[in-house]
Amino acid sequence: MLLETQHISKRYNRKSILKDISFTARPGHAVALTGFNGSGKTTLIKILTHIIRPDEGGVRYHLSGTILRTEEVKQHIGLVGPYLQLYQELTAFENLQFAARLRQVPHAEKRIGELAEEVGLSAHLNKRVHAFSSGMQQRLKYLFAILSKPEFLFIDEPRSNLDSAGVAWVYHLLEKYKQDRVVVFATNDEQDLTYADEVVAVAK
Repeated sequence: MLLETQHISKRYNRKSILKDISFTARPGHAVALTGFNGSGKTTLIKILTHIIRPDEGGVRYHLSGTILRTEEVKQHIGLVGPYLQLYQELTAFENLQFAARLRQVPHAEKRIGELAEEVGLSAHLNKRVHAFSSGMQQRLKYLFAILSKPEFLFIDEPRSNLDSAGVAWVYHLLEKYKQDRVVVFATNDEQDLTYADEVVAVAK
């Protein structure tokens, strides 16, 4: 299991956003992406997860001795980011149930219940998401990301909108997931960086 990035560059309107970014992430070796606001951290996360394409360079996912095809990657990644949208008119449970069907999660209802208990959303599963606070929505996004136990986990700003209990749970998640899965997260927070084994400066 390995994530390999090679010489990634990206330009918008002839302005260089990312330039020659290379690193390797593997289980037991979490990577943090850092840089000033606007340096391209979110753009890099989107490139790594195949939401957008780089102008130069590439990303390779290695799993079980093979390199995953682009169309296979989405089944093996989890992503948390402020640009991800939940279905506001559906309940939290309906949102998670929909994601579970897409990912073919076995014993989905049990899995949803266990995760909701972990993050304190058990009492809110049958509420429509539009009634959730920003912190509750962020917790729900984390549940989306890890519902199928993905081999590759990406997080853009781990502490975003979370209270102290939520942050503690996220740090526990980072520590747990990086042991046997690939973890990459974007942050400028010094406390977040203590959970990284390598720090990659996005701005050159």
